Amino acid sequence: MKIPPLDLQAQYAEISVDVMRRVQEVFTTQRFILGPIVEELEAKIASLCRVKHGIGVASGSDALLLSLMALDLKPGDIVVTTPLSFFSTVSAITRLGARPHFVDVDPVTCNLDPDLLAQAPVAGVKAVLPVHLFGQLVCAEEIISWADSVGAAVVEDACQAIGATRQNRPAGNWGKLTGFSFYPTKNLGGAGDGGMIVTDDDELNAHLRSLRDHGAKKRYFHDEVGVNSRLGALQAAVLLAKLPHLEAWNLKRREIADRYRNRLAGLPITLPVELPGNYHIYHQFVLRSNRRDELKAYLTQEGIFTEIYYPVPLHLQDCFAFLGYQTGDFPQAERAAKEVLALPIFPELGEERFEYVCEKVRGFFG
Repeated sequence: MKIPPLDLQAQYAEISVDVMRRVQEVFTTQRFILGPIVEELEAKIASLCRVKHGIGVASGSDALLLSLMALDLKPGDIVVTTPLSFFSTVSAITRLGARPHFVDVDPVTCNLDPDLLAQAPVAGVKAVLPVHLFGQLVCAEEIISWADSVGAAVVEDACQAIGATRQNRPAGNWGKLTGFSFYPTKNLGGAGDGGMIVTDDDELNAHLRSLRDHGAKKRYFHDEVGVNSRLGALQAAVLLAKLPHLEAWNLKRREIADRYRNRLAGLPITLPVELPGNYHIYHQFVLRSNRRDELKAYLTQEGIFTEIYYPVPLHLQDCFAFLGYQTGDFPQAERAAKEVLALPIFPELGEERFEYVCEKVRGFFG
């Protein structure tokens, strides 16, 4: 049996009529960049997050970059963030000449550990960029409290967490700005790259709409140097067709995660923990094992796709060597990078494929 990391063909088969109906709207109007269909998606994502504004952009990476640009970061400004995340979390900081200051992760959730913020610098900190890793929100209230105490803005990296909540507040409702990704593998994925920023701040909303369009509030009249990062209407159309299914898809992921925990209990592995008050949407189901590489090789041989998120912590990436971090600086992130392994989890996994994965994982450990 071959088990992929997700099955977009099966997903499309269930919603193809709705997708093509929305796509046809775009071709009928011939409005391919921004326009009313993008505005409809912006309003619906903002409503999902219970904020006033959504700003569609070209990718989740751009959502983070533009958010930091809108905060007017200057070279040398400090952004506190996690060393265990996708590359764009930190590239968004360094591309602006700002400096990331890493805080190690909690060993249970792999999210930024708020208890360690007391060790972070105070002077020069302009933003905190926590990541809701794997689909579970950080301890946002503690991070916001610390950020407020040093006068820093919180920018949520919610690229993996659309629909997740903490204390009944959704991702996108905690920070001054939040970036989402609509990469096809996400819980709400498009047919290519796409992203969104959400905010309750009217001034930031206006600024971001200019920044994403070359810094122009009026065509050909540029107030600043922005970027070209506008969400395409075709992507918005696909996402609008999928959005009504997001809650059910997330619920199905949660059900599969619970079943994994039951079926894999008792093995010499660490299974994901959902913190009290959190609603985890399991963008990834990530176990930990000190035999991770052996387990991955075995499952690959058995036809089961697994992935490592992430094999090299960001502070040890070659391109960030200039920051001066070394092995041993963030032991929890470094240990996680050696142990984490994501099993297949997607709403269309089905009983047969689920049981096959569990059988093979259990078989590996005898």
